[in-house]
Amino acid sequence: MSDVTVKKEGMDLAEVESRIKALCQQFPHGITDAVIQNDMPHLDPQQRALAINKLLSLGQLDLLRNSSGLLYRMKDGQGASKMKGSDNQEKLVYQVIEDAGNKGIWSRDIRFKSNLPLTEVNKILKNLESKKLIKAVKSVAASKKKVYMLYNIQPDRSVTGGAWYSDQDFESEFVEVLNQQCFKFLQSKAEAAKDSKQSPMIQRNSSLATSHEVWKYICELGISKVDLSMDDIETILNTLIYDGKVELTVIAAKEGTVGSVDGQMKLYRGVNAVLLPTGMVRTPCGLCPVFDDCQEGGEISPSNCIYMTEWLDF
Repeated sequence: MSDVTVKKEGMDLAEVESRIKALCQQFPHGITDAVIQNDMPHLDPQQRALAINKLLSLGQLDLLRNSSGLLYRMKDGQGASKMKGSDNQEKLVYQVIEDAGNKGIWSRDIRFKSNLPLTEVNKILKNLESKKLIKAVKSVAASKKKVYMLYNIQPDRSVTGGAWYSDQDFESEFVEVLNQQCFKFLQSKAEAAKDSKQSPMIQRNSSLATSHEVWKYICELGISKVDLSMDDIETILNTLIYDGKVELTVIAAKEGTVGSVDGQMKLYRGVNAVLLPTGMVRTPCGLCPVFDDCQEGGEISPSNCIYMTEWLDF
């Protein structure tokens, strides 16, 4: 043990730097001073500080803050070249935004994580935007707020709203067209099965379609300007289920079967309503979740109900 101690005490600056970089590679999310101390317990604190400062000045390490203190993390070569010439505060804000990934981060959270004044954060954000290192994206969750992410990152669908939104506006007409076409496909499949004059069970099975079949049909129609995923189509099919136009059946399926997930496959079938809903159910009041709280003169009342106004405007 004495030989190892002598060796660690005699480490030169280059060896310390190399060891710190190795630790950063071992722990990609970052290391603290405590991790370095545990790995090199006999290293002089001043020598450790010199090695860290040199790596920071060379742009090989990122300096971050979290609830437990300072974090050091290895910086990739591409990120280092982008931030060349930037001060430590800019690098810190850039790193916080990079960590947020494709979901972005509010300026308030950037301020909290970087521990910088709001005026300084705003100044840095404008500077990084002008350099095309980051971009501001409006979120459908809060139209008046923006989230920041790296310039070349495609925003997550939770930020943009996915295929159903365009410039934060809900594409209701597009959704309605998809709704109609999905139902048309299932209805035509059901009618073809009925015309086959086979046994009821065979007719029923023939009328079923997977979400992959519906997705393929919609893609071949070419009615969408954006790429629709299977999840998008299943969202549309779910609205048809809620409307009572489609029923869902889940069956077991072999792994790897097209359209199967976790050993299960969803099958959809167009149906006709057995009974028409009563007049009361068709009114907004029949489906209103706050019906019991509705009263004249109250915050929710028939006179200011926007749903009733829209329903009567036919």
